[in-house]
Amino acid sequence: MKFKFLPHTADIKFQAFGNSLEEVFENAAYALANIISRDKIKPKEKKIIKVRARDSESLLYDFLEEFLYLIDVGGFILSEIKNLKITSSSSVKNNKTLYNSELIAEVLGDSIENYNIEKDVKAITYNDMFIKKEKEKFICQVVVDV
Repeated sequence: MKFKFLPHTADIKFQAFGNSLEEVFENAAYALANIISRDKIKPKEKKIIKVRARDSESLLYDFLEEFLYLIDVGGFILSEIKNLKITSSSSVKNNKTLYNSELIAEVLGDSIENYNIEKDVKAITYNDMFIKKEKEKFICQVVVDV
């Protein structure tokens, strides 16, 4: 199982699973796409997504928000993700350690106009969000505002 939906009072909560951090991010994006449309999306168009953040949770948030941006601005809905890479680094500035994570991925999808829309996702939230490693597997939890 790549992801599962959990009960939530007003919004939609899900957990995604993976053998790596990259895989858990991919499966979180697929869960988000599944909330928006359950249709089989055709991989007609390619885009490159690049996001940076200070930690893994912020990177996941920004990554998923990028899909909402692509829907709102370009009418693009996700079909598949290829070559997702996450890199992390740290540096020291003014005696503080700064962490930086970067994600780059090739995403394929199509115009949202060609598919049935199940839910209008308004935003990704930090409410109940986590990413953790359990027994050599990664798990993340996300709540989306609908």
